[in-house]
Amino acid sequence: MTTTSTARTGEEFLRAIIAGEVPPPPVTATLRFELVEVGPGTAVFEGDAGEFVHNPMGTVHGGYLTTLLDSAMGSAVLSRLPAGRGYTTVHLTVHLVRGLTAGRLRAQAHAVHVGRTTATAEARLTGVADGKLYAHATTTCAILPA
Repeated sequence: MTTTSTARTGEEFLRAIIAGEVPPPPVTATLRFELVEVGPGTAVFEGDAGEFVHNPMGTVHGGYLTTLLDSAMGSAVLSRLPAGRGYTTVHLTVHLVRGLTAGRLRAQAHAVHVGRTTATAEARLTGVADGKLYAHATTTCAILPA
């Protein structure tokens, strides 16, 4: 994900998405999740998992959980970047710790390190209603030049 404006910092850009001033990425509509909070080095996404993302076993596909985590971690990194800079995920590790069939999920991420050329972040994915941990992840991102 790269910023679409060279005039806004990453955090400003993400806040503009939440405020409805900038359209959200199309993937959020397709997979029914949204950015709900952002701060310096943090980002939170929430999504409603259901049958539309079920795997053949009738549980939520791990790719859906991974996408929520990746989106949150990438946004946590972006929130620390200056105007005109972007990132791309180069390594992603996800631990799926329990299955589910439906429910609202919350992916909370924070940037661990944001340098000139690389960044790392980690996240936890929990159920909004039950507070249970469903997955956790780490990422390494390449910082894209202006």
